[in-house]
Amino acid sequence: MIYEIKKYGDPVLREKTVEVETVDDNIREILQNMTETMYDKKGVGLAAPQVGISKRMLVLDWSGEGAELRKVVNPVITPLTEEKIDWEEGCLSIPGIYKKVERVAKIRVDYLNEKGEKITEELEGFPAIVMQHEFDHLEAVLFVDRISPMAKRMVTKKLQALKKETLKGPSAE
Repeated sequence: MIYEIKKYGDPVLREKTVEVETVDDNIREILQNMTETMYDKKGVGLAAPQVGISKRMLVLDWSGEGAELRKVVNPVITPLTEEKIDWEEGCLSIPGIYKKVERVAKIRVDYLNEKGEKITEELEGFPAIVMQHEFDHLEAVLFVDRISPMAKRMVTKKLQALKKETLKGPSAE
């Protein structure tokens, strides 16, 4: 099932998420639907708040082709370096805006997979960026919160228009 992507301005994107207590069939179904939605929308990651679910889970595939698919529940990120990297990011919830964001270059992430197994991975470069971007959604942080003040000024009008459109809701046709 393809979920609707919540857009900038939707209050769910600013809600802190709650931990998943048990990885059961319901959670597995949500993760599968999120995966289908991510691929359908040509994304490399999707966090539960982006589909209106305030739970600590996300899916990502930095290959974009199924080769690196991760279904991540209750992630905890630990920086492994002080080195930072800049990457131009975009977001399915903030269409049409792409800006450079500074992120930690190498991280460790501990999480449960869709079977409820504990997984620990070290990620660097693009995979680390994708994980941090999606993790931010679980903390009610959007990538535009992390851009420079000048970059923020450059996209303020676009963000205001997107928020206005989101809050207006679907047009009655």
